[in-house]
Amino acid sequence: MIARIWRGITLAERADAYLDYLRETGLRDYEKTSGNRGVKVLRRIQGEHCEIMLVSLWDSMDAVRAFAGENPDRSVYYPEDDQFLLEMEPLVHHYDVVASLSTGSDDAF
Repeated sequence: MIARIWRGITLAERADAYLDYLRETGLRDYEKTSGNRGVKVLRRIQGEHCEIMLVSLWDSMDAVRAFAGENPDRSVYYPEDDQFLLEMEPLVHHYDVVASLSTGSDDAF
């Protein structure tokens, strides 16, 4: 299994609106892509900024490519991301998942 980690920073006052936008764009596309095993959405407010981190899980790098295209290390952005994000990081990080622990339901998002 592969973990794909993307990070973005928005203004704290726009964080909820950006999370709504993510639900309509990237998260919806994750859900529709074969080989996606889910995503965790993390946020951390620090003063006037909010860091958003997406940790998506995939069956393989082929599944990641089905979502991200032939260069899976490139970030995937949507038309209105630039209205929310303070910078557009060009790359994501991929990790092999070597262990996992699930202790119950975490359907808060």
